[in-house]
Amino acid sequence: MMMVLDHVAIAAEDLASAEAELTAAHGLTFQGGGQHMDMGTHNRLIGLGPSEYLELITPCPDIPAPSQPRWFDLDRFSGAPRARSWVCAVTDLDAVLAQIPFPVGKVWNLGRGDLRWRMTIPEDGILPFDGLFPALIEWQSGGHPATRLNEVGVRLEALALETPQAEALRAALAPLFADTRLSIAKADAPKIAVTLATETGTVVL
Repeated sequence: MMMVLDHVAIAAEDLASAEAELTAAHGLTFQGGGQHMDMGTHNRLIGLGPSEYLELITPCPDIPAPSQPRWFDLDRFSGAPRARSWVCAVTDLDAVLAQIPFPVGKVWNLGRGDLRWRMTIPEDGILPFDGLFPALIEWQSGGHPATRLNEVGVRLEALALETPQAEALRAALAPLFADTRLSIAKADAPKIAVTLATETGTVVL
């Protein structure tokens, strides 16, 4: 397949309070992270193995807002921390974009520390299919964030998408992505749910 799961973004209104809430409720141990100067956000991470991670991400009050809406539709987010978006890694972003028959966003060249990557970010901040189509990322240098995180015994068990456009979303993803952990179901409103297997039990966000 052209795309593989890279990470899942959990959105929240405030980073510190969301981290404390998720740690207290589920025993999740976040690490690393930092600021995204181009997008006006900051994050904390949990490794999900050698090539996947969970990202807790919020607007950062210490960074000016970008000239366009923030990624993952964060400017319109409110409420408790929850799964907001998912991101797929590709080895040739331009080639994959040529296979997708609808716009998925402008390609941004981004970096933090020694990490460098290219990523699709829609101009309105909203990914296709009401945010349920994945953002695409091509890591360029500095390795991968997951390899820098401590092993904490957390793995992604399931990624469930619910949408009124279930059939169309399945068709859009079918030629590009295959992962048995992904399910797509028809529902009245779009929703993402991520199930994590942890050392103390199952967590659903």
